[in-house]
Amino acid sequence: MNHRRYTPAHLLLSALAGAFAALLAAALAAWVILGPQCLSLVTAWGLIRSRFVEELDSNALADAALSGMVSALDDRWSHYYGAQRHTQLQQQRENAYVGVGITVDYSDDRGLTVLAVTPGGPAAQGGVVPGDLITAVDGTSLRGNNTAGPSLIQGEPGTTVTLALLSPDGGRRSLVLTRETMAVEPVSWELLEGGVGYVRLENFYDHSADKLNAAVDDLAARGATALLFDVRNNGGGYVTELTAMLDHLLPEGPVFRLEYKDGGEQVSQSDAACVDLPMAVLVNRDTYSAAELFAAQLKETAGAVVVGETTSGKGHSQQTFTLPNGGGLNISTARYTTGGGVSLIGTGVALDAEIEMEEAQRTALAAGDLSKEEDLHLQKALALLAER
Repeated sequence: MNHRRYTPAHLLLSALAGAFAALLAAALAAWVILGPQCLSLVTAWGLIRSRFVEELDSNALADAALSGMVSALDDRWSHYYGAQRHTQLQQQRENAYVGVGITVDYSDDRGLTVLAVTPGGPAAQGGVVPGDLITAVDGTSLRGNNTAGPSLIQGEPGTTVTLALLSPDGGRRSLVLTRETMAVEPVSWELLEGGVGYVRLENFYDHSADKLNAAVDDLAARGATALLFDVRNNGGGYVTELTAMLDHLLPEGPVFRLEYKDGGEQVSQSDAACVDLPMAVLVNRDTYSAAELFAAQLKETAGAVVVGETTSGKGHSQQTFTLPNGGGLNISTARYTTGGGVSLIGTGVALDAEIEMEEAQRTALAAGDLSKEEDLHLQKALALLAER
């Protein structure tokens, strides 16, 4: 038997041919599975990495590319977050975050307006007060880019951050604050005169359902004759927290529907146990997502009266996917409706009484400084509950 002898050159050529075939097969698979657009992105990335003559920040390049892709979806609810911001948002969804203890507003493009200051937090200890305008963070101006402010203010516990502040009277000052882990209490409650149990719900993140259900049980045990839920300035949160609340409050039946891209549907049900009390819900233009659905479902199933302003009309559910670079891809993956199939997209929650707040009242509400006597939404809801 004759045996063919292979030289090192033959073996090298064979290996190169095999590698080329594998690369070609991978490219063809990408073309078939992901489409020519994805292959073009990969090709562009390779060309920029190999041919661009100046210094290159690969992380910034990836962040910009991912942000551009999500922006092209033309969906106001879908976002890409860089690694640092993604980590911060995950902390917030645990109802805890590292920062200085402030609530801010973005309406002034010169910076961030302080709406509220957490008592005992770093900002309160440093003398920050509602109405202060944060114009720069660690020397970075926020003019025209105030949405970057929260990421700059947050960081690691024990580190410092320098805030440039403009006071309402025009005075300027600079403060160096030490970041701390700040806990967020998602639910607060009290029994008002007349027997109405008032429940303020800040968000629908971790532990919020347990807290709300405990608040309702406590108020009922103390003799509450009606319940008034306040979800104004509530940006929503987790579907699981929402459905746990609705299950506790409402009788047996569907309370939430999700419709997916493939046509599939997920329906959340409530059991027979419920809270049999008249209900009202306060909403405003900054009531979003799960908070809107909460109000709409209480109205649909329990006949709750809804008072306030037209809500955001969101109607889409998002999922956040952690990417290999540590960033977060937050995209709309489903449409949601009430248990009865009512969509809130573009319309918001149907109101029983619409009352627009003046800006001064809106600011006082966000800062926690609006008294119940001056709160037109609350007073109207109390009047409607008294008629029941």
